[in-house]
Amino acid sequence: MIKVLLFAELQETTGKSNLDIPVQNITVQQLKEKLKTNYPQLNLHDVMTAINEEYAREDDAITSGDTVAFIPPVSGG
Repeated sequence: MIKVLLFAELQETTGKSNLDIPVQNITVQQLKEKLKTNYPQLNLHDVMTAINEEYAREDDAITSGDTVAFIPPVSGG
């Protein structure tokens, strides 16, 4: 099981702040594709990704028990 944390518009789009995804070993890119299948309106194109509080790349591996955070770009004025 992987815990996925969602922030800002990702949380608003899904109506959830976190998701539990029943997978074992997967890459960040594969996880994004899986989430897009379940939530087609979810925009994960420009998000920053962290695995266990460390920034990650698309090809980084995620294993059962990990926590993945998707952090959308922040704008301010």
